[in-house]
Amino acid sequence: MSNDDRKTGGRRAPFLRGTPVGRDHDREPDVSRVIALIDMNAFFAQVEQICNPSLRGKPLLVGGDPKKRSIVAAASYEAKACGVRSGMSYYEAKKLCPDAIAIEGDSRKYLDYCYRIVDIFREFTDVVEAFSIDEAFLDLTNVQRLFGTPERICGCIKERLVEDLGLTCSVGIGPNKLVAKMASNMQKPDGLTRIWPEELPHILWPFPVEELTGVGRRMKRRLARMGISTIGDLGRFDPAVLRGQFGVYGELLHQWANGIDESPVDPTCFQTVKSVGHSYTLPRDIDDTETARWFIFWLSDRVCRRMRRDNYVGRTITLTVRNSDFLSFTRSLTLPEHTSSVHTLRDRAMLLYRRNVPPGMKVRLLGVSFSHLKKETPEQMELFSNERQRRAVDAAVDAVKDKYGDSAITFATLIGRPRGMIRRKIGCFLTSSEKGKSDSPLARPPL
Repeated sequence: MSNDDRKTGGRRAPFLRGTPVGRDHDREPDVSRVIALIDMNAFFAQVEQICNPSLRGKPLLVGGDPKKRSIVAAASYEAKACGVRSGMSYYEAKKLCPDAIAIEGDSRKYLDYCYRIVDIFREFTDVVEAFSIDEAFLDLTNVQRLFGTPERICGCIKERLVEDLGLTCSVGIGPNKLVAKMASNMQKPDGLTRIWPEELPHILWPFPVEELTGVGRRMKRRLARMGISTIGDLGRFDPAVLRGQFGVYGELLHQWANGIDESPVDPTCFQTVKSVGHSYTLPRDIDDTETARWFIFWLSDRVCRRMRRDNYVGRTITLTVRNSDFLSFTRSLTLPEHTSSVHTLRDRAMLLYRRNVPPGMKVRLLGVSFSHLKKETPEQMELFSNERQRRAVDAAVDAVKDKYGDSAITFATLIGRPRGMIRRKIGCFLTSSEKGKSDSPLARPPL
């Protein structure tokens, strides 16, 4: 884990970027901005119920292959009423809701609906930013003269989603992205909440501090040791002490607790790739280094192939591990130079594994990723250098896999893989017919 991750508790607010807006933390936010966050309720489950009406009104779990160890990616509200939550294993979910129906998700289906949803958003504003496949920020600041009040605009969007697609959503409206996100969680499902700037202390401050975006479990514990248990406690705390304890992140936390966030709605944010990674939930727990090495090599091969396909090289390698008790951790290291070498990724990830996974620990999930990316540029290489040969081999292997599939050619090390441990479709890449399409539907320019 990097120094920054340790200092901030390991969790970043994914849509809040930049630096503190100034030393005067008590100043009012920019009330002229109006931002909405639209959250599609139990999106995957809704889509499955629309496509298969026999599932409507029934507790539904959507995730990986139900015949294998998988987690719940989305649960219908009928299942949520029994206590089921996203991220649970199917086993846990079935214990809470024995009548739940588990089905394997279909990402192509969800992306298709995502395209249609975004097309509706863009009928009202072209300033749309993805937060995830089922959430998006909309900047309504400059469209009110065309379509009316923010409440009216969001009401029209909700009606269009129901009429055209049969989908419901929850909407939060606020003076910035932070407040809009928190407002969207207040009335679920199918709600609409607006928080005005003057209402921020009254509405947000009573909530537990972990409800603030950017505060994870470790940060919650550290704040609790300082006597901070609610958002209000954090908002009233001395910002100088927070900065001394957590660095610039402490100053940002104080601002967020006071509803201050000037990060813009950025329609191009998903056009900039920040990291490339793969993770895999193992069909059974493993506790031997050799099997872990095989999986890490297998994952590294897929990560580096994606990077080469999009012409990226990276510097920071991150290993993710989840044990049999569902406790997860990440560890990172930064290389002196950028690369897309699968052997470099595998060897450094294995180094992190040996340093941080004690012998005998049961491992449930492994993941590897590259970050601090940049586009690879043509460089002058020695005529007979190993790097030149490596790139030629990589290009030849990629060409074979593009034409004949991922299993057509592989490294000799991977031939003796543990049989039955890999789902056949895992790690597949875009087909020739799909290569012209954007990886993120929200990165597609408006028509």
